[in-house]
Amino acid sequence: MLIRHRGHAPIVDSSAYIAPTATLVGQVRVGPRARVMYGAVLDAEDGAVEVGECSVICENAVLRGDVRLGDHVFVGPHSTLLGCHVQRCVYLAAGATVLQEADLGAGAVVAIGAAVHARTVLPDEVFVPPNNVAIGDQVYTPGDPALPQAIRSVEFARVAFGVDSDWEDRIRRYERMTEVRSAQFAAHLDDEIIE
Repeated sequence: MLIRHRGHAPIVDSSAYIAPTATLVGQVRVGPRARVMYGAVLDAEDGAVEVGECSVICENAVLRGDVRLGDHVFVGPHSTLLGCHVQRCVYLAAGATVLQEADLGAGAVVAIGAAVHARTVLPDEVFVPPNNVAIGDQVYTPGDPALPQAIRSVEFARVAFGVDSDWEDRIRRYERMTEVRSAQFAAHLDDEIIE
């Protein structure tokens, strides 16, 4: 389904394939020979989503905000990419997560269930093992006692939502975060289904 959002309609190259249950919203551009499979959602919000040549976005993946994929990128099933940049020939396995302002170098691999946190820059051809979290220039394993402090240092609420709040004041932080997204998502009230 193609949806006009904030005055922008998706643009799909004639050689690309968009599955009938995929949804493209707003300023989305899908390049030559790209494939967007069943249940995938590419939602530009108030930014732009760009999918390079021969890139594959598998079932139920979500790309939201300013997301740029280079050529020959593989986005596995159930992966989430939010406001990030992915260079060419990157492999994102099933359930991978890449957060706001992250930048993945050419040939990088984010394995099953792994995450690249906000503002993290992965060098070319780096490998993030399954279920690990890349933050800054470090990769953390689940249960690593340094992981909570590393996550805190990213200031995710500010990067992703523009919300400044004390780490300990979770209720206030989450309240403000949902207010921000609710206001942003209100723009969908004016969406127009193109096909």
